Amino acid sequence: MRGVRARQYAPPVTDSDAGSDEGRAANENADTDAEVIGADGHFGELVAAKYDDDCSEMFTPAAIEPAADFLAELAGGGRALELAIGTGRIALPLARRGVEVHGIDMSRAMVARLRAKKGGDAIGVTIGDFATTRAATTDGDFSVAYLVYNTIKNLTSQEAQVACFRNVAAHLAPGGTFVIEVTVPRLRSLPPGQNVVPFHTSPTRWAFDVYDTATQATSSNYVEVVDGHGSYRSIPFRYVWPSELDLMAQLAGMRLRERWDGWTRERFTSESTKHVSVWEKPTS
Repeated sequence: MRGVRARQYAPPVTDSDAGSDEGRAANENADTDAEVIGADGHFGELVAAKYDDDCSEMFTPAAIEPAADFLAELAGGGRALELAIGTGRIALPLARRGVEVHGIDMSRAMVARLRAKKGGDAIGVTIGDFATTRAATTDGDFSVAYLVYNTIKNLTSQEAQVACFRNVAAHLAPGGTFVIEVTVPRLRSLPPGQNVVPFHTSPTRWAFDVYDTATQATSSNYVEVVDGHGSYRSIPFRYVWPSELDLMAQLAGMRLRERWDGWTRERFTSESTKHVSVWEKPTS
C-alpha cells in the first residue's frame, strides 16, 4: 500500500525545530548522497520508497516478533515511545499486541509509509530529532521507550547521544524503561594499522565500514556498479560501548536493569556481537 490516508483520520504529525540528526539502520537502496540528504536526513523519499522492500534479516519474523514480544512485556498496560519510528517495522507489530505506540522521526517520507499501512493511522508521530524532540502527546508518561537496530549510532556526537538519554528520561514514568538494540563495536576485526572492515563484496557491489578510533566516528560506505556506471554512498555514525551507554543512562538519572545478547534473552558475553540493554528510571 502506498497511498497515505487523509490526515483527519490520523493522530497529528507535529513539527519540531529541534536538531537535525536522524537515526535508524543504514539502508542500501538509495542512489547518491546528493539525492538522499535533505530535510529528511539520510532517509528521504528515495530511501523510504524502497525501505520496506529490503530482504535483510531485520525484516524477517525471526527478528521482528521477539522484539515486539520483549517490548510488549516491558510496556505492560502502559504506552510505548519509539525513537526513529520510520515505516513501523517494530511499532505496528507492537501495536497489534495491544500497546499504544507513539513515535518520533525526522523523515516525513518514512512516516508517510507508516501511515499507508494497516494500523498506521492509529499511531501518533511527532516530526523532529529524536535526541531532543518531545512527543506531542498529552496522554501522560510512557512505560517504555525504545531505539532499535543500531539507531543510537546515527547520533554522531557523544553530546547528542547523552541528550537522547535525557530526552527519554523526561518521557518515562517512574519505573519506566529505555531499551536500545545496538552492535558491539567491531574493533577486534581491525588488524594493526587498518581502519576498514569490509562486510559485503561482489563483482558489482562493495560495502565497508571505516573507523576512527580516536573519535569513535565511523561510516558505512557502499559502492555499486550498474551498466558500467558507478555510485557511492556514505552514512556517518558514532560507535558506542555498552559501558559508555551505562554512563549516559546514569547522567540521565537511570540505571542498568538488564543486558542480553538478543531479544530472546541469550546471555551477553565478551563474544557477543550486539546487545539489547534495558535501563530503568527509578521510582523515587
